[in-house]
Order: sequence, then C-alpha cells, then structure tokens
Amino acid sequence: MHLPKSLAPKTSRLAFTLVELLVVIAIIGVLVALLLPAVQAAREAARRMSCQNNLKQLGLALHNYQSTVGVFPPSSIVFGGSTNQPWSGQSLLLPFIEQSSVQSLINYSVGYHHPDNTGNFPPHGVAALRVSTLMCPSDVGDRPRVNGQGIPYHYPLSYTLSVGLYQIFNPINGRDGGAAFAPNSRLTPASFVDGLSNTMAMAEVKAFTPRFHDASLPPVPPETPDQVSAQYTGGAWSPTNGHSEWVCGRSIHTGFTTTFVPNTVVPHIVDGRQYDINVSSSREGRNATDITYGIITSRSYHSGVVNVLLMDGSVRSVSETIQRSTWRALGTRNGNEVIADF
Repeated sequence: MHLPKSLAPKTSRLAFTLVELLVVIAIIGVLVALLLPAVQAAREAARRMSCQNNLKQLGLALHNYQSTVGVFPPSSIVFGGSTNQPWSGQSLLLPFIEQSSVQSLINYSVGYHHPDNTGNFPPHGVAALRVSTLMCPSDVGDRPRVNGQGIPYHYPLSYTLSVGLYQIFNPINGRDGGAAFAPNSRLTPASFVDGLSNTMAMAEVKAFTPRFHDASLPPVPPETPDQVSAQYTGGAWSPTNGHSEWVCGRSIHTGFTTTFVPNTVVPHIVDGRQYDINVSSSREGRNATDITYGIITSRSYHSGVVNVLLMDGSVRSVSETIQRSTWRALGTRNGNEVIADF
C-alpha cells in the first residue's frame, strides 16, 4: 500500500556532511595560502614607501639646515668638549624633523651621557629616546638598547650618513673620506663638484649590526668581503651593538662606507656561528693620531634593495646588484667619475 505524498515522511538536511566540511576547509586553506603572500607583499610595499618618506623628510631637513646655518652638518664634531662622546650629524637635524622639543634637552658642548644631558631627561638623556624619522618600519631592531639593569640606554637608527669609501678621517691632517659628510666638515652645495644628484647623502643600515671597533685595519681596503675578518686585529667585539646609538657621531653607529655594495655579507665566525659584521679602526675623536677606516656596509630588510637619499633630496631604491664602481662613485662628492645608470 502506498501512502499519499502528503503523508510520506519528509527528510531534511540540517548540517554539512563531514566530506563537505573537509572540502570547505580545504578551499579556505588554499585561498589563505594564495592571499597571504599578496597581503605580505602589500604590507612590505607600504613599509618601503614609508621608509622612502622618512628619507625624503631627512633630505628636506639637510637642506633646511644648510639654508639656516650656511653649511651642511658634519658627521660629528671631534676634539671639542664632547670628544669622548661626539654628537651625530643626525642629532643636529632634530629641529628640522619636528623634534625641537628633543633638541631643547641637549647641551651639545658636552657628551650625551654627561650629567648636564642625562639630568635633562633622566636616567640616560635623549640617547634612549626613539626618533621615528630615523627608523625604517621594516627594521626588526626597532627597540631600545638596554643596560645591564634592563633600562633603555640608547636607541638605534636605520639611516646613516655617507662618510667615505674606506678611510673616514685622518686627525693629523684633517683629511676626510671625500664623501658627503665628515667630522668637523663645513661643506656647501659648491663643495659637491660631482653634483648633488650624483652624490649619496644617506642610506639604510640594520639596527644592532654585529661589529668590531677600535680594531687595527690596513691602509688599503680589502677586495672581497671574505678578506675582512683575516685583515684586522684586536678591537672590541659586540654581536649586536653596531648602529645602536643615533646620538653618537662615530661612523660605526651613524655612518656607512662604500667599500662593498649594498647587502653584501661580510662574514665573521665566533664560536662556530657566522655573523655579518661591520668593522672600524680607531673611532673618530678617540685620539689625535689614529686614522679611522671603516667597512660599514649599507643593508636593509627590503628584498634586494636599499633605499638611498641623494644630496639633491631625491630618494632611490638601489639594487644590491649595482656595479661596485657605480656605488663607489655615488659615495664621492668630487671624484669626477662618470655615473652609470643605477
């Protein structure tokens, strides 16, 4: 006997089957896998644009400083009252990057850890303050450097001054590295025979780069990065302290040299671990006789490039595959080189 359709039991589906649920989960997983790289790429593109904007602000600051003072800032001032702790060129730009309130806490006639300065902003003065314009948003080292008690002692930076190919400063005759910035310099636009558009002002570095300073270096730069570790002796080693002091006028913190092209790995092995290092000989102003040499490489967290500020205020992303001759030519202010396209 057949029941009328109106009396037949009805079946209904109130949920997904297990197979259907697994299929949906798999589809969502594939979509996430496809979208995640695009999201990450978009975020990095935004960070890279923000980094370039920081450099543009610093370029404006350099020219506003020059318009006000008559010269571009030196990389540091040594053999004055603050020789043991010379202030950086970046610190001189503070009022031109909307940081007048920070500069008001500084007495430039003494060092950054002198009581006159630490007393204005206890316990360690402005050295421990973060200056946002000096930090690349992609830099993973955007954090304070702390002392043994865990108290912020210094703050790092991502943008440093061009100070030479290898030699940075000779205190005996005052000869600098021939770059855009130097200790005690008083350079004007006319000093840039190569042209402001052909001379680097600043470039990216990585905060907390492993470093040696006060090492003994030969007078001739190494040809390859593998030669560096074997060519210096002595010096103070730190696996983290390079480019960790934005206030400091020593190039191991606030400068870069053009010995090697951007993002070159300069290897050094300590206790079986390889580090990518910077090296400088006697720090600027440490004494009145020792020449400062430096292998202080421009590096960034942007894949394949570093952002660079030219002296005319323009910003470029420079590939790590740039010819060494071109990179070095961009690092001189009056080298009379022919600059290839970069």
